Amino acid sequence: MENLELIFKALSDPIRLQILKKLYSEESVCVCKLVDMFDISQSKLSYHLKMLLSANLIDKTSQGKWNYYSANKDSISRVLTYDVIQKLFL
Repeated sequence: MENLELIFKALSDPIRLQILKKLYSEESVCVCKLVDMFDISQSKLSYHLKMLLSANLIDKTSQGKWNYYSANKDSISRVLTYDVIQKLFL
């Protein structure tokens, strides 16, 4: 397990948890849709996504001019128990 401090810091914020829940329930989400889903500025969303990326909890794929984000379920399952994942994401 990489840097646990980064992982738990990323999980400690309610907005980041909401973002992660959304990404966990979808295969991939365009950043343009994430901006519309959450009532925060694009710069704040970028900050939260950067935190989740640094903790290796999400993945980013570029397609044209857009970035698409998805939950890194393998990484999440290495850090959290099945019961916690069920309560948080399902």
